[in-house]
Amino acid sequence: MSRSLPALCAAAALAAIPDLSFAQQATPSPASPQLPPVVVEAVKPRAARATRPTRERGTQRAASRTRPQAPSAAAAAPASGPVPSLVTATTQAATAAIERTPGGVALVPDTAFKTAPAQTLKDIVDYTPGVLAQPKWGDDTRLSIRGSGLSRNFHLRGTQLTLDGIPINTSDGYGDFQEIDPTAYRYVQIYKGANALLYGGNGLGGAINFVTPTGRDASGFDARIDGGSFGYVRGQMSSGGASGPADYFVSGSGFRQDGYRDHSGGEGQRGSANIGYQFSPDFETRFYLNANTIRQRIPGEVSKDGALNSPTKAAPNNVANDWQRNIDTLRIASKSTLRLDNTVIDFGLFGVDRHLMHPIFQWLDYHYVDYGGFVRAVDDRDIAGHRNRFTVGFNILNGSIDANQYVNIGGQKGAQQSSLLQKPENYTAYLENAWYLTPAVSLVAGTQYVYAVRAQQVNFSLNGDKPGQSNFSLWSPKAGVVWDVDPTWQVFGNVSRSAEAPSFGESVSPNFMNPTFPTITFFNIKAQTATTYEIGTRGRRPDLTFDLSLYRSEIRNELMCFYSSFGNCNVTNADRTVHQGVEAGLGVALFKGLAVRSDNPDRIWLNVAYTYSDFRYDGDRTFGNNRLPGAPPHYLRAELLYKHPSGVSFGPNVEWVPQAYYVDSANTLTTAAYALWGLRAAYDDGKHFSAYIEGRNLANTAYIATTSIIDRATPTSTLFNPGTGRAVYAGIRYRM
Repeated sequence: MSRSLPALCAAAALAAIPDLSFAQQATPSPASPQLPPVVVEAVKPRAARATRPTRERGTQRAASRTRPQAPSAAAAAPASGPVPSLVTATTQAATAAIERTPGGVALVPDTAFKTAPAQTLKDIVDYTPGVLAQPKWGDDTRLSIRGSGLSRNFHLRGTQLTLDGIPINTSDGYGDFQEIDPTAYRYVQIYKGANALLYGGNGLGGAINFVTPTGRDASGFDARIDGGSFGYVRGQMSSGGASGPADYFVSGSGFRQDGYRDHSGGEGQRGSANIGYQFSPDFETRFYLNANTIRQRIPGEVSKDGALNSPTKAAPNNVANDWQRNIDTLRIASKSTLRLDNTVIDFGLFGVDRHLMHPIFQWLDYHYVDYGGFVRAVDDRDIAGHRNRFTVGFNILNGSIDANQYVNIGGQKGAQQSSLLQKPENYTAYLENAWYLTPAVSLVAGTQYVYAVRAQQVNFSLNGDKPGQSNFSLWSPKAGVVWDVDPTWQVFGNVSRSAEAPSFGESVSPNFMNPTFPTITFFNIKAQTATTYEIGTRGRRPDLTFDLSLYRSEIRNELMCFYSSFGNCNVTNADRTVHQGVEAGLGVALFKGLAVRSDNPDRIWLNVAYTYSDFRYDGDRTFGNNRLPGAPPHYLRAELLYKHPSGVSFGPNVEWVPQAYYVDSANTLTTAAYALWGLRAAYDDGKHFSAYIEGRNLANTAYIATTSIIDRATPTSTLFNPGTGRAVYAGIRYRM
């Protein structure tokens, strides 16, 4: 497989080209085959200030076959409604903009996840091919895009998470999921791999950007309450509005849960707000505030036997030492957009204060202060009779980490074991040019340069920590093509390079772990680089959506597990590895007009997302051509919904992992295959009221949701996170 993927890619791409005789309609194609909403919710009209027409940012023009001016904001807005925000694009405009990317991207609108429990990241991205998000406990999730961060047993690495473009990840690359509130977003943008230039994402996994509404597209009042199995309850309320040049949006939510497993309860509160002011039709500034407080207990990984036969049991040591993950975060930012004829300039500043209180094998007390800014210019004009779009930008993400560790005594601080001051710095410059050979074909080329610093000062340590500094200078060029075959169908391809500087967590300290291990300090670990080849197609027609990408990433120095202790993987560099796979999504109306024969008939809709992953070592001195641990070769999500024009929908769904996968690089221990069945019913009147009820894992199947990985496992290795048993959730939402 690893040697024949390019030929397979070409054959599969040709086979996947849709029949041109299918009924076509000039509608924008989605970035991914997300399930269409039951009813499109209209923006509630509000008084708009008198102003000259303005162009909506990001409106799709490639489908027009000529280069007209983008439609005015007044035309794009509902009659008598507020003009759209310049800083934050509407869902339609953001979808059109992301589709100019010659690679794997997706935009998930809130209509795809707000008529569901919307508990974790999985509920947002589960129908996006190529994105694997499996919950561990509470809000924590194992996220991997095209095999990114497989060795990161805790936290996140390899994918940049942002909230309204402001980093959620810490400045040294770690990411957390507890700050994500699925009930608060208008849409979510997913950029795979080197397609994430705008957000400084340059790792194998790319970037995910969560976008909150503005007062120009939000309801004046919006509230929901959800509840269900294992003591789960969540409430959320938001409000938005616009008055002349000013608008506001504010959202708050709170949750608590006992958890399926012992010692997995948690609670938290999250809040977001933004205020915007349009100084003129061509200049807008927004101010953002985000705050979170999360308290979560950790049940821990157990053996394979324990996960399948006693899935509710927690790891005994986690209970005895009261393992927890508690976070307080405050994030502030300002973003502005200035439009100068054919050029749009975005710029902003941000600051994040994060306190991590984390009793695990030791009691971690970390205080993060991250700060930075960005500036970006996009010039879109005709040059010599051809449309040309030039993008240039610069990002800064720096910070300091006051890292202190103590003995964990039953969940309480004991004697201090280390005191470190860590200083990460990241400077990213990028440019990209899209030249339209014809109105339907754009040639895209660009590059990104990253200069990163990882410096550590050791004030005190009994853990073997070493002071030092590493500097990284990383170039990542890319080139691609996008062909609009017709207004409903695109074909694309690209070759790109990605690079990822290591975080402070990558090291091997024999005094702390095992005296036989070599000493590998974080500043001796190299950056991970990859060259990715990708082809694909995507589109939307009235009763068909499709998304297909085939890729091969040839990786050097992948951050991977070679030494382990206490069931944990300590990361250094592999030599050569290969990640390759197929990402396929399909949405199709199998039947129409069963009970309602009209311009808006009822229908039975099939939605499928399939990911094939072939990740391997490539002639490694220790592990040969073994499979990389941590990701299933096949992952499928599908649902079959009956959709009535009144707003009623219902039907079954399935999550299927038909083949077990390895949890260690030696390929000695596997998970277990599984299939989960569910059922969901929902109602949305398209105006004020919506509700749902959903049953998950209705057969109460014991299964392994996700794992940590290790170099060499034994049958008793505690690496496995059991999945949740049978559960039922319900919720109602009212907006006006």
